[in-house]
Amino acid sequence: MAKRAAPEVNAGSMADIAFLLLIFFLVTTTIEKDKGILRSLPPIDDSEVEPPIIKQKNLFTVLINRNNQLLVEDEQMELKNLRKAAIEFLDNGGDTNAEGERCDYCRGKRSPSSSDHPDKAIISMKHDRETSYDKYIEVQNELVAAYNFLREREAQRLYNRSFQSMLDEKEKNQFKKDEKLNDQIETIKKLFPMKLSEAEPDKN
Repeated sequence: MAKRAAPEVNAGSMADIAFLLLIFFLVTTTIEKDKGILRSLPPIDDSEVEPPIIKQKNLFTVLINRNNQLLVEDEQMELKNLRKAAIEFLDNGGDTNAEGERCDYCRGKRSPSSSDHPDKAIISMKHDRETSYDKYIEVQNELVAAYNFLREREAQRLYNRSFQSMLDEKEKNQFKKDEKLNDQIETIKKLFPMKLSEAEPDKN
C-alpha cells in the first residue's frame, strides 16, 4: 500500500498575518503618560540685590529625618495632621502684606506669632539623605493639598465653582485662549501663592 504524502502547510502568508497583528497592537495599545511633581526651578538672578529678610513667624519649617519622622516647627507631628497645620499657617492673616494690605479673606486665628499674610507665608521643606522616597512624596502631597484646599475655597467664594474645574477647562481648551478664565485662575493663585521651598539635605 502506497504511503500518503503529508499535506504541506502554506506558510507564505504568516509574515503578513504577523505584520497585521503587530500593527493592530500598536494602534490599540494606550501608553500612560509619566506623572510626577510639577516643580519649576527659579530663574537665575545675576543682580546684586540682597534677598529680603524673612521673619521667622512667616516661615513654616517641615523636616523629615532619616527615620521618616516628621518634625514641624521642631515638634514631632503625624502626617495626618500636617495638612491642617499648613492651612492654619497659610490662612492666619495676622498682619499685612508688603503693600500694607490686610488679608480680609483669611479666616485664620490672626495669631501674632504666625504668618502675617499669605503672600509672605513660606513653607520650607527639608529631608535627610536617608529619607524614603515614599515618605517624601506623602509629605509633598499634604503640603500641596493645603494650598489646593485654600484655592478651592476662594474659587467657590469668588466664582461659585471649583478651582480644579477651572484648571481642567483651561487644559481642555489649551489651544483656545480664554482671557477671562486665565484672569480668574491667576487671581486665585495670587490670593494663596504657592511658596514651597525645598532646602538641600545636609551632607553627612
